[in-house]
Amino acid sequence: MTPLRAFTLLTAAGLAAYAAHVVLGWGGEGSEAFFQDWLYNALFLSAAASCLLRGVVSRAERARWLSLGAGLLCFFGGELYYTLHLSNLENPPYPSLADALYLAFYPAGYAGLVLFAPRVSRQLRASLWLDGLVSSLAVAALAAALLVQPITVSSGGDRLQVVTTLAYPLADVTLLVFVTGLLALNAWKASRSWTLIAAGLGAMAVADGIFLWQSSRGTYVEGGALDALWPAAAVLLGLAAWQRSSVAEAVRLQGWRLLAMPALFALVPVGLLVYGNFEPMNRVALVLAASALVVAVVRMALTFAGTLRMTEEATRTALTDALTGLQNRRALLADLESALAEADHANPSVLVLFDLDGFKDYNDTFGHPAGDALLVRLGARLAEAAGSRGSAYRLGGDEFCILLRPGDGGFADDVDRAVAALHERGEGFQVTSSHGTVVLPAEAPESARALQLADQRLYAQKGVRRRQSTTRQVRDVLLQMVTERTPELRDHVDDVAALAGGVGRRLGLRPHELHDLVRAAELHDIGKMAIPDAILEKPGPLDGGEWEFMRQHTVVGERMLHVAPALAGVARLVRWSHERMDGAGYPDGLHGEEIPLGARIVAVCDAYQAMTAKRPYKRPMSQDEAIAELVRCSGTQFDADVVTAFRAELAAPAAERMPPRPAAAAGDRALSVTAG
Repeated sequence: MTPLRAFTLLTAAGLAAYAAHVVLGWGGEGSEAFFQDWLYNALFLSAAASCLLRGVVSRAERARWLSLGAGLLCFFGGELYYTLHLSNLENPPYPSLADALYLAFYPAGYAGLVLFAPRVSRQLRASLWLDGLVSSLAVAALAAALLVQPITVSSGGDRLQVVTTLAYPLADVTLLVFVTGLLALNAWKASRSWTLIAAGLGAMAVADGIFLWQSSRGTYVEGGALDALWPAAAVLLGLAAWQRSSVAEAVRLQGWRLLAMPALFALVPVGLLVYGNFEPMNRVALVLAASALVVAVVRMALTFAGTLRMTEEATRTALTDALTGLQNRRALLADLESALAEADHANPSVLVLFDLDGFKDYNDTFGHPAGDALLVRLGARLAEAAGSRGSAYRLGGDEFCILLRPGDGGFADDVDRAVAALHERGEGFQVTSSHGTVVLPAEAPESARALQLADQRLYAQKGVRRRQSTTRQVRDVLLQMVTERTPELRDHVDDVAALAGGVGRRLGLRPHELHDLVRAAELHDIGKMAIPDAILEKPGPLDGGEWEFMRQHTVVGERMLHVAPALAGVARLVRWSHERMDGAGYPDGLHGEEIPLGARIVAVCDAYQAMTAKRPYKRPMSQDEAIAELVRCSGTQFDADVVTAFRAELAAPAAERMPPRPAAAAGDRALSVTAG
């Protein structure tokens, strides 16, 4: 059997025997001296020894248990002095040394309770301190209402006797206030050890209060049932010393007791004030009860303010993306409904959804922390781009959104700024965005439809971008092959592509058609990689057989490009880039509108570059001469509308077009306008 268990059994048995004696008369009158003189004092001594021993062996809790043990030892000393000396006197003095020892227990008990407080009160909310104050004031008011009147009746005698008589109830009230306040600070949640401490100290205060009440009325009987409360209180303190933890290590601020216990204690002063309207009550109790109610009102106000803050914080959290600080999808849905209600056809709003391109590769390459940091940067730039004209949102993952409110002018610049904000590039990475735009309410009168339409347009653009990205990679490989073999050809194809793009825009080509046109202009000479250098670099004019061989380069180019499915449309334009409007071109002899517009544009731009390029076998034409030749051949070799658009492109200011670079392709065997 462990020492703790043995101590528990012995003290419990002793207390039970003493209680049976004073309540039931067990043991008879002949055993009175044993129970009242020896067993009673032994229970106090064992409790004091238990606390002192706990203080000696426990460094972390030494001070608190030594303090409580010293207080119990003083109480035992008072009982022992009364047993050995005062009980033998016919008229024992009052106050005496026993009273001094009894009262010495209280300062030691207060000190022990204060030493418990630091662990309980770490990082506590102000509400718990107010709960403690309400509870303490309520207990003090109740004690004052019950004890002050009896004290007034029974405090006759000299000043020292009055002070001593007052000291007991005041010390007991203070003890109850300490116990109640610390329980409140611990959110009304206590460990087994702290429960035993509170029960023991509370039992001692209750015993003293009943004793005072009975003494004032002359009903107290020595050796009665009340006497069992004092040793019971001591035993509870002795048992508490050896529990696992003296107080709860962590205060969890939750549960109904946080409301129930303060509300219960707040009802005490209410009851006292109601009672005071029917029966006289002392001023001390009235003041304490009123103070408790004032603090309870302050506590209620603090709770209400905290609830408002929590509600605002919860609302803000529910509408805010935790990573970027932007508003989230829930906020977007609410704002979208408001925008649809306020906007009209004359003053529209615009919804733009964004999805990042290249973010997954960035995340996989640099890691998730770097990816999160990138999202934060892009989100901040998007919010800045939206400015006062709109609101920015993060919908999750790499999806963003802006909602632009009605204002002066169009929305194009705002959308362009937002697109630019979601772009970042660096060594080894490039992150851009695809987007879908919806005008409200013209294109979507409902929020669900607006989001659906914007999402469809976003992914349509993403598909185009994905195909363009694939095309661009293949195009880069092919152009590099051309450059490695014939560096001069690169300048030629770049100039043709720049001119073709400008002409295509003037003729109203759609984005995907313009994309294929520019790629075809860049790759229209790719088939010349299959032409022998002897023909490409021949210093003089080609003979008939060499021309026949040269005319196969468009077919070869088509076959090379058809290997990549994304370049199928480009391959068709390359094959027919040397067809003529009159059907005298090659390789298929197409006529007029049978030739795709893109191929007709490439033919004009390529011919212009060929005529103005320096040749080993002829001088280059001037710009005016080349244009005159294009005009002369309009309707036969070239499309007249394309020539007109080409002339407009050349005449445009340099800032409005990409200026062609001088061609220096000595080996460029692109056919001249007069070639057969």
